[in-house]
Amino acid sequence: MRTFVAAADAGQFQEAAAALAITQQGVSKRVAALEQDLSVRLFTRSARGVQLTVDGQAFLPHARELLRVADRADASVRPGRRALRIDVHSRRTAPAVLLQDFHRAHPELPLDVVTLDVDGKGAIAAVEAGAVDATFHAVTVRRLPAAIRTARVLDERHELLVGPRHPLADAEAVTPAQLAAHRIWMPGMAPGSEWADYYVELAAAFGLTIDVVGPVFGNEALLAELADSASLSTLVGEHSRYLWPDSWDLRRIPVRDPAPVYPMSLIWRADNPHPALGKLRRHLRSRRATTPDIEVWLPKVSGTY
Repeated sequence: MRTFVAAADAGQFQEAAAALAITQQGVSKRVAALEQDLSVRLFTRSARGVQLTVDGQAFLPHARELLRVADRADASVRPGRRALRIDVHSRRTAPAVLLQDFHRAHPELPLDVVTLDVDGKGAIAAVEAGAVDATFHAVTVRRLPAAIRTARVLDERHELLVGPRHPLADAEAVTPAQLAAHRIWMPGMAPGSEWADYYVELAAAFGLTIDVVGPVFGNEALLAELADSASLSTLVGEHSRYLWPDSWDLRRIPVRDPAPVYPMSLIWRADNPHPALGKLRRHLRSRRATTPDIEVWLPKVSGTY
């Protein structure tokens, strides 16, 4: 299979042989054996090299996937040979900042940061299946799979993000009660998701109006709308990273008395032997910020937050 993919990529058996450190005759024999096993022709041969047939083109993506599965299977018992693969919901949010801090502290450890674009249940399933080594999410399910372990590593407080003409733009801090009179715009949040459930509970607790209606054009478009508006606002995590032109003059204002907190946990498999996973857990434990002497609000949608 590797020989077939190498030949397809190179377009010549000779170059594939060099890449695989075998003879050109060895490449020909392996491809011929595969063609015989599949009962199809995978390549047409010519003096200029080889070209995939229609069957070869159909087979190639499946061959690549088989090799990826084989590599993952090999890596699963050789964890020291691969990067630690960690899922974050967004590279702008606090978990990504924590991972960057970990990478600075341990630059010798290979790290692969991915975004699976799934909610907590989907991320836990990915950890259980071995697709990633760990993920960051609020733990909102009551019963976790037996192999899954969690540790709360971050209590992310909120900030209000507004443009310079917003009525709260010059406030040093705002309370949830003050926000009740203002529209909080968070378009595209899927109903029933981990994040939507959190904000539904937050809105109910303080009488907030959280508007999720509207097309999603990306963070930059949202920031531009806020900069031009005298009424729109949104909520962002205290450690989330956003950039905008100075001329927009957006303001990040802490929410206090009480400070709403989104509790995030590191989620991993108990039997994952990757040596870097233990180092990550110790790093996060040592960096866990203690909550200042301020009143906080935590969600109660599920007893397992």
